[in-house]
Amino acid sequence: MGALDPSSTPLKSLAESKGFLYGTSATPGDLKDRQFTDVVIQQCDLMATGLQLKWNMLRPTPEKYNFGPADELLGFAQQHGMKFQGHVLAWHNALPDWFGSYATPQNAQQLMLSHIKTVVGRYAGKMHSWDVVNEALLPSDQRSDGLRNTPWLQLIGPDYIELAFHAAAAADPHAILFWNDYGIENESPEHELKRKFFLQHLTALRQRDVPIQAIGIQSHLDASSKHFPGPQFDAFLHQVSDMGLKIMVTELDFTDSLPSSDSAARNQLIASRYEQYLDLVLKHHSVIAVLTWGIADKHTWLNGNYKFPRKDNSPFLPLPFDTNTQPKPAWYAMARAFQNAPSR
Repeated sequence: MGALDPSSTPLKSLAESKGFLYGTSATPGDLKDRQFTDVVIQQCDLMATGLQLKWNMLRPTPEKYNFGPADELLGFAQQHGMKFQGHVLAWHNALPDWFGSYATPQNAQQLMLSHIKTVVGRYAGKMHSWDVVNEALLPSDQRSDGLRNTPWLQLIGPDYIELAFHAAAAADPHAILFWNDYGIENESPEHELKRKFFLQHLTALRQRDVPIQAIGIQSHLDASSKHFPGPQFDAFLHQVSDMGLKIMVTELDFTDSLPSSDSAARNQLIASRYEQYLDLVLKHHSVIAVLTWGIADKHTWLNGNYKFPRKDNSPFLPLPFDTNTQPKPAWYAMARAFQNAPSR
């Protein structure tokens, strides 16, 4: 292959040549930006819903669903030959205001199952994959099983995870169903403990023939971290692969805490970390997709909403394209990692 160039060698082509997908999250608001849509069409063959299938966006009341925004994203993806990923079915966050007073131990299981049957069923045959259970682990909640003490766990019990996967598989037997989580990438005791619990749950789910096909690794990473992913994370990926599970990088982006606000130096650091991380991950043949959480800095969730802003209040530079939707060093780093990855 010739010189790497965003227009002639887009990331999706580099990924496809090795047997995996590259994609991004998006919202209907993003689609109003022609520069954004042009680069997504050029670079991506997989699109994930950013907000539109979260409970608080989808369920204005217990009886009503608002599928319009998600349908708009699906239409865009289909028009441009992209696969579609749904985010998210069972999560402790982004629950609607009515949930707290409406959901009870008596009705919560049926509420969750009917939601999954309705939502997954609506998009059956149109989804590449579903984020079925999101962020279900939190060892600091001090449970012996490492599970997060979520409303679903409180109302249903730990079986909510298994029930959610069975319901999703019944509603769409062809979509890839995955458990998505964060805080499992770094070389630190906290992340190693979370990986341990994750493996325990994955092993138990597989032994009980629960229809989970993959894990999602969010990969919101700190380029400045001294605990950057390394051998322990690599070993975890091997263990997941040995179970017969697929792996997806689902929400990749980078913050940094360099003291300098020099964007060139920060972009170079972030690019080097993209390449380092993807080189580690993509050597595993079980990896079937890499998604960045957004594709251009102008639409990143990190600027304006992130709870840990930079000390100098300068914007984060987390993605492969800049605020003018021009390729950054991170794009070239990703392209090299994709080019160097083994074929699936």
